[in-house]
Amino acid sequence: MAKDDKKQNKKPKLNPYWIYGIIIAAFLGIQLLGGSAFNSTKEISNSDFISYLESGDIKEVIIVSNTKTAKVYLTEEALQKKVHENAKPTSLIPSSEIPNYTLKFGDLQNFENRIDTIIRENDLSTVRDADVESNAWGDFFLQLLPFILIIGVWIFIMRRMSSGGGGGAGGQIFNIGKSKAKLFDEKSDTKTSFKDVAGLEGAKEEVQEIVDFLKFPEKYTSLGGKIPKGALLVGPPGTGKTLLAKAVAGEAKVPFFSLSGSDFVEMFVGVGASRVRDLFKQAKEKSPSIIFIDEIDAIGRARGKSNFSGSNDERENTLNQLLTEMDGFGTNTNVIVLAATNRADVLDGALMRAGRFDRQIYVDLPDVRERKEIFEVHLRPLKKENDLDIDFLAKQTPGFSGADIANVCNEAALIAARKGKKAVNKQDFLDAVDRIVGGLEKKNKIITPDEKKAVAYHEAGHATVSWMLEHAAPLVKVTIVPRGRSLGAAWYLPEERLIVRPEQMLDEMCAALGGRAAEKVIFDKISTGALSDLEKVTKQARAMVTIYGLSNKVGNLTYYDSSGQSEYGFTKPYSEQTAELIDREISDIIEEQYKRAIDLLEKNKDKLTELAEVLLEKEVIFKDNLEKIFGKRAFEDKESSTEEEE
Repeated sequence: MAKDDKKQNKKPKLNPYWIYGIIIAAFLGIQLLGGSAFNSTKEISNSDFISYLESGDIKEVIIVSNTKTAKVYLTEEALQKKVHENAKPTSLIPSSEIPNYTLKFGDLQNFENRIDTIIRENDLSTVRDADVESNAWGDFFLQLLPFILIIGVWIFIMRRMSSGGGGGAGGQIFNIGKSKAKLFDEKSDTKTSFKDVAGLEGAKEEVQEIVDFLKFPEKYTSLGGKIPKGALLVGPPGTGKTLLAKAVAGEAKVPFFSLSGSDFVEMFVGVGASRVRDLFKQAKEKSPSIIFIDEIDAIGRARGKSNFSGSNDERENTLNQLLTEMDGFGTNTNVIVLAATNRADVLDGALMRAGRFDRQIYVDLPDVRERKEIFEVHLRPLKKENDLDIDFLAKQTPGFSGADIANVCNEAALIAARKGKKAVNKQDFLDAVDRIVGGLEKKNKIITPDEKKAVAYHEAGHATVSWMLEHAAPLVKVTIVPRGRSLGAAWYLPEERLIVRPEQMLDEMCAALGGRAAEKVIFDKISTGALSDLEKVTKQARAMVTIYGLSNKVGNLTYYDSSGQSEYGFTKPYSEQTAELIDREISDIIEEQYKRAIDLLEKNKDKLTELAEVLLEKEVIFKDNLEKIFGKRAFEDKESSTEEEE
């Protein structure tokens, strides 16, 4: 029965607008054409007309001057003659004023004079009359036509703007204030569950508890507790905030309303607040329920104390309505609001307080163990080699988010397919990581021998200095094959630290300046190739001085504002003298590490040259090549012994 109903529903529906259009077009046609399209009056020539007139067959001639047409009416006796047997007109529209004949004439004055002469000479009773044809309805509609077109175009544009190019509750002009939230329930095809969310153990527990609140409320309320009203998922992009919400929609046996923060934004005044009201009205009608607002910073930004332009009033009204609905008079405790953002620092304080978003769930970048779990999820659909080491892949991707890992797996499969392989192997994944981090290889890029030599010594300088320093990240490989916008690159495997000490930051800065230092030591010249290195080092030195309080001269001060409000300030939080001190301290830190890198390379100039020659020959070198030239790092033995003691 259900299939038959679906087939019946697929029959084309007749749009009533087509019927209205056909009726109006027909009516206008009748009026504008004056009924001539429906009448069959015979047209005669001027010679026939003169002969009929002279013979006394014509009772009346009506001359229509504006159309230069004459309407000819015959006498009753003439209609009986054989010559006029076809003179009886037929019409779809009954009328007594239809002429027997019509004819076209040229000059009006000559035509009238000729008729008068014939009537006078033959002593006829024929009547000559004059008329001007007019169509009142046609003229009326012609005057109205521009206004009808303007109104029609206006309605069309308003409907298109209100629908946003699609249907749904906001698709009609009178439903523009309706919520655009998509409803998921147990009958929907949302199949994402918590099993599909790898890692994020703490965040998963918090979110699972929210689902339990709605499934078994008595378990928590029996002790006098209240169900939380909202939870905010905060974290960097690509860490799985929206995926967690999808898992909640798949696991919860309650209605789940999903929408984006930008769905409240509209060009019309008052629409955002109206949509918030409608959203919560629907959620309360289906309570217990969950509302998920993705990218809530679109409407939840901190309200300005002095709004000069007035441009944010509409957004603030929307936020005010959201605050009232979440925790105000007459709110319902059976509606839980989930929200996600990667910019929690710009959200309004009233939105973040307890009673609205009671919990802030931080979704951080995954660590090694969590990256392994994420790899296992994304490797399921891939045809991979049986001996693929997932632990190795997890260690090779520090700082990668869940979205980055999904991209690595997909890129590795594409690389393997491009090479015609039957399965994805370890090297494909390493190539995928290189491509994502460094960009696409450009082997056909034209580089002069001098430039290639400069790049080789630059990258060899990085590798040499990082090998000599204890806290610098261990090297994975160095290449002088151009990738993306860079002419060469060095890959390191940084240690995942929760806290960073000054000596570790200084060693990293020294290694980053090793490229420019090598150019200075070998060629006694420097180039623009160290741009990205200088940018990284300057940011690190500024952070040491102004954020982390790691400078002895500036002291234990920080000018970092976690609320994000200082971004919009017009004044600096320190004096001009302090600004000079900060600039001088940043410069001193960088120059000290630059001199340190030069000293290291001066002492190991022969090994640096040997490494650069190998790099020029092979274009890509790995950790093994450095061990042959420099020997094993002295610090690795210390690290391994401390690990054994632990």
